[in-house]
Amino acid sequence: MIENFLNKIQAIFANPKLKSKLLFTLAIFALTRVLAHIPVPAVDLDQLKYIFDSNQFLNFLNIFSGGTLANFSIVAVGISPYITASIIMQLLGMVFPKIKEMQKEGEASRAKLNQYMRLASVPIAIVQAISVLALLNSQNLLVASGFSNTVVVVATLVAGAMIMMWLGELINERGIGNGISMILLAGIISQIPSGAASLFVFADTIELSSLLLIVALLLGVIWTVVFMNEALRKIPIQYAKRIRGGRQYGGQQTHLPIKVNVAGVMPIIFAISLMMLPSFVGRLLLLAPNPSLISLGEKIIIHFSPTSLVYLITYFVLVFAFSYFSAIIFFNAADISDELKKSGAFVPGIRPGSATRKFLEFVVTRITFAGAIFLASIAVLPSIAQIMTGIQSLAVGGTSILIVVSVILDTSKQINSQLLSENYEKYS
Repeated sequence: MIENFLNKIQAIFANPKLKSKLLFTLAIFALTRVLAHIPVPAVDLDQLKYIFDSNQFLNFLNIFSGGTLANFSIVAVGISPYITASIIMQLLGMVFPKIKEMQKEGEASRAKLNQYMRLASVPIAIVQAISVLALLNSQNLLVASGFSNTVVVVATLVAGAMIMMWLGELINERGIGNGISMILLAGIISQIPSGAASLFVFADTIELSSLLLIVALLLGVIWTVVFMNEALRKIPIQYAKRIRGGRQYGGQQTHLPIKVNVAGVMPIIFAISLMMLPSFVGRLLLLAPNPSLISLGEKIIIHFSPTSLVYLITYFVLVFAFSYFSAIIFFNAADISDELKKSGAFVPGIRPGSATRKFLEFVVTRITFAGAIFLASIAVLPSIAQIMTGIQSLAVGGTSILIVVSVILDTSKQINSQLLSENYEKYS
């Protein structure tokens, strides 16, 4: 295994084009880490880091952002506005036929949609920047306040979000892998050393059984993520035979691969956005002058703490439900059945058209159940690990591992395909 990895690295550096793409991607990674350590003024950073370390919701978002939130850097909002804009565009494609047609058309239409997503990212970034400032203000973390200071900080955070979006697009054009995913990967990996260091600091106070349990959970999660990420349901496809000019065409047999985890990590992103709301509202209620509102805020915070039963059940159900919702968005059975019908292909034993669409919807519904259980279990795993081990802060949760492993696998496939393409062109 190690020998194959070293051979693959050697093959990449022996290929000038891939070597250039890899070095460019690594340079973008380094630039994002520099930006992550340039703080925005007017915030008490020491107190901010303490609050992030003691709150799993905020700690999760900090890991997801690559440590930019705890540092309150100029790129604290990160790439999330662009991700939100892309999700909104996917949803609009289900409602507006014109957008749906643009998603299917050529490079020019996709470039126009991408421009729409860039424009939509700006107001989303403004809203997220204001929300971050409101959260900091509720915790009395702002050193300076006032309208002019708020405008400057919001403008800085929005500019940082646009820079991160631009860097992701540069990776798409000149680097390796999907730019947005690679930016997320760089941020999460950057938090692993500090997380491992904090774990070693508390190693003396943690029982050996708890440490072994953490290692076993980590290895089990990685194996499960790899297995589920590669899991496919292969639908057999038969092409109709056609005779033209005395020659027979078609008749081939192939398959339509459907991933068990169709939507990837998107359901967890949807769910964590909603799960942030109760904790945020509860902290705002603590600032209210009414004692009954303060009491309500305390109850909300207790019930939605990471280790509470209400939190675990709600989070699990949300991820499970969003998995089915995302499967509907990312797998359009009607479009696929139409494309199969136009190309003269059909599922053996199933009539083309509406019957094929219903069959594909049935298959996706069945396999999404396994994918939804997997994602929901991964989402609540950090909280369960905290309950079992007693460790209040785990650096890398199941969601982070899911993102890292998925991005590495997808990038590895892209590298392999480029190497095969280069070899084919060389010897053809």
